[in-house]
Amino acid sequence: MSEWSAGIDGDGADELGTTVAALTADEIEPARRRQLLGRLVRQARARGVGGLFKPRTALRWMTEVVAEIAPHVPIRDLATLRRHFPDLDDEALADRLVRNAARATAGVGAAGGGASAVQWTVTPSLLSAPVLLAAETVAVVAIELKLTGELHEIYRAPLPAAGAQRTVALLQAWANQRGVNPMVPGVGIGAVLGTAARRELRDTLLKRFGRNLTTLGPFLTGAAVASYLNRRATRTLADQLRTDLRRQRRSLPDAPPVPPALPGP
Repeated sequence: MSEWSAGIDGDGADELGTTVAALTADEIEPARRRQLLGRLVRQARARGVGGLFKPRTALRWMTEVVAEIAPHVPIRDLATLRRHFPDLDDEALADRLVRNAARATAGVGAAGGGASAVQWTVTPSLLSAPVLLAAETVAVVAIELKLTGELHEIYRAPLPAAGAQRTVALLQAWANQRGVNPMVPGVGIGAVLGTAARRELRDTLLKRFGRNLTTLGPFLTGAAVASYLNRRATRTLADQLRTDLRRQRRSLPDAPPVPPALPGP
């Protein structure tokens, strides 16, 4: 079994994937977001996560989980995005997706920080802190993976259609904060389970995990700071991706215009 998927069976990946997919929705009420984050924490605990107190173990666990849930992240194609946002041109549509994603990751930070603020005065409950941080990090990454895939759609650089190639391309684009080059055939195939790909993913996850340590601030300071940092980091990711995708788009031959989406039923 690969290092990317060790310790997570198919049913477990599906359960985590369902929870994470729900967390990536554009509009979620705060109470629903807290409920989903709590479910994610319970699912993490059920997987035997005592080792999350050890930084290396925590990082390896997050890497495996993110790789497992990545295929479950619901990425809308361009036609679906057009149907959901019919009055927006490409740049306005990208702006809307970035705004929605930044709000969602800020909401995860607020939900995690709020839970920690409540727990701060009860010492035994701090034993759950590493699990909460890992779950929050996974949730934020899932939202940013969805944004990454949909920005590729908007800038006419869609990810590979399916399978391991698509998952690896998505993870690499997120970790590197750069667009996948559609002119390179077979992009990502050589990186499946490769050491370099794992290292890139782990390095970026480590930064996210370190940022989420602000969740543990006392009272409501953790919620406020985590929310702000998540929003800022998501916008930074989007800015870098969009810059690279625009550059790639200018270098490609002109593509035929995309026909307008048909109205839904």
